[in-house]
Amino acid sequence: MDRAILSENEKQEVLTAIQSIFATGYTGEKELLTKLSAIFNVNTRNWLEVDFSRWGKRIYDNSKFEILKTAVIQCREVKIVYENSNSRRSTRIVQPLKISYKSKEWYLKAFCMEKQDFRTFKLNRILELELLEDTFVPRPYPEEKNNLQQIYPKIVLSFSKAIAYRVYDEFDESEIKYQKNGDLIVCTEIPVDTWLTGYLLSFGAQVEVIEPKYLKGILAEQAQEIYKKNKP
Repeated sequence: MDRAILSENEKQEVLTAIQSIFATGYTGEKELLTKLSAIFNVNTRNWLEVDFSRWGKRIYDNSKFEILKTAVIQCREVKIVYENSNSRRSTRIVQPLKISYKSKEWYLKAFCMEKQDFRTFKLNRILELELLEDTFVPRPYPEEKNNLQQIYPKIVLSFSKAIAYRVYDEFDESEIKYQKNGDLIVCTEIPVDTWLTGYLLSFGAQVEVIEPKYLKGILAEQAQEIYKKNKP
């Protein structure tokens, strides 16, 4: 390899890219990083750490990720038990095509043998999985087109300053307006569904729905149900 074809910055970029792959838990030949560092005469630092697991779920989540990664690379089918957003549990055989990270969540893009169509599965909802011996010829997963993006309703929320840390964790700064009393107004676009109501209830009395009015009513009804089931 001719070292002269790469600038110092490009050498570092190549090493960083390889180092980031190993940080994901990739179990390939790690001597590659050492060899390239010697060839480039660049000293790499172990500065990047990635942990895919949830708190308290490190072993299981990382094991799940490793199995799915193997399935994608080796083009092997996987049998999964999956719980969807409607609390329906099903057993399926899928052909894993890609592992995707979006909006703080990991997803599996696959071809479902039962539905004979492409499907996206949230990794946290894959309750069981088994790597099968059957192989498949990978097919390209259809990518979403920007001009077909869904338009979601405008949601305006008022958060107490006591919960500001969560607001900054979970919303983009461009969606947040800081108030003089320390409270925060969030204006965003989100689908109104059971996930949203459950999410907003997780803030307790620290959130108030400003718009739309009907969401305010839905949240109040849900809070009433929670009170009835848990009142002393």
